[in-house]
Amino acid sequence: MPSVNYLAIGWPALIAVLSLGYLLGSIPFGLLLTRMAGLGDLRSIGSGNIGATNVLRTGNKKLAAVTLLLDALKATAAAVIAQMLFGQNAGLLAGFAAFIGHLFPIWLGFKGGKGVATYIGTLLGVAPMMVLVFAAVWLAVAFISRYSSLSALIATLVIPVVLWILGVEEAALVTAAMTAITFWRHRPNIERLIAGTESKIGHKG
Repeated sequence: MPSVNYLAIGWPALIAVLSLGYLLGSIPFGLLLTRMAGLGDLRSIGSGNIGATNVLRTGNKKLAAVTLLLDALKATAAAVIAQMLFGQNAGLLAGFAAFIGHLFPIWLGFKGGKGVATYIGTLLGVAPMMVLVFAAVWLAVAFISRYSSLSALIATLVIPVVLWILGVEEAALVTAAMTAITFWRHRPNIERLIAGTESKIGHKG
């Protein structure tokens, strides 16, 4: 993926790209799917989060998997559509906007998910090989630590570093911003990791 000047797409296109990404990213699939399944308001369950992890707390694994997939693909769709309409320069910006839309959806009072799925979806849309890097890091850390949250956080740290090493500076900077926001959204998880109270993979209760 070549280094690009995102402002080169022009301000009208830039506004369109950011709007497209945000609107797609703000679709609360977890909330919609659990309501259609008759499981009530997802925001009143578990952590109150609208992402796949909280959907899993309803006991419906298939619904959680579908939520994870759709939350990723909405960012992928934003990136791919933006690239088709305005060229390669637009893809990462649209994915970033989808990431922000998922975290802060206007329809839900700007209270959304934590962003890992849309982070991965953005990578899938603009730099598919980075998804393999993300997956490899996640699996390695999960195998050692058994912490899903820690695995995701470390994977998001690695991505901008790898992109920077590969010479894709702008993509590295944008994903670094996404990583910083992801860490901020995972503050409760980080506190539990430090305290040793974070739930491990496969742990029940």
